[in-house]
Amino acid sequence: MNNKIDLKFLLAVALVILSIASRFLPLPPNFSPIMAVALFSGVIFADRKIAMIVPIAAMFISDIVIGLHPTMLAVYLSFAIIALLGMRMKSINAKNVVGNSLLAAVIFFVVTNLGVFAAGWYSYTLEGLTTCFTMAIPFFRATLASSVLYSGILFGGVYLAEKFAFTATAPAIEK
Repeated sequence: MNNKIDLKFLLAVALVILSIASRFLPLPPNFSPIMAVALFSGVIFADRKIAMIVPIAAMFISDIVIGLHPTMLAVYLSFAIIALLGMRMKSINAKNVVGNSLLAAVIFFVVTNLGVFAAGWYSYTLEGLTTCFTMAIPFFRATLASSVLYSGILFGGVYLAEKFAFTATAPAIEK
């Protein structure tokens, strides 16, 4: 194995572990880095399978501990779509990161609330669908905030690492 593969693998493992750990922190509902991890994975990992496995593995492993639920498939589908969104990012700059973070939050909101509606938590009427989405609005605020905040941390961290840590030249070794 070459060092690039090792670093990417270690990054994937670290993202999964940190994402799992975040689900056990006393954070507000829907305030989680996993959505940002899904977007980031789509950008960072060239292998689409790995990009999708990272956030879904984090969710599944933590769901086993926290408890399985009827909307899991909708949640996992939303993270797969968000990873695909990351794969489509042409360039990484503040505008793209913020814009795609906001779009990721909207995707999560729509897909997961359609999952809640489909699971029968509300009547299968237009009024039931409207109530489902209306009741989710308070959670959406935390989703938006966490998506932008954690995406900023992940993408900003890579930017700073590339700018400062990986561009420094090694001192010359005298013989």
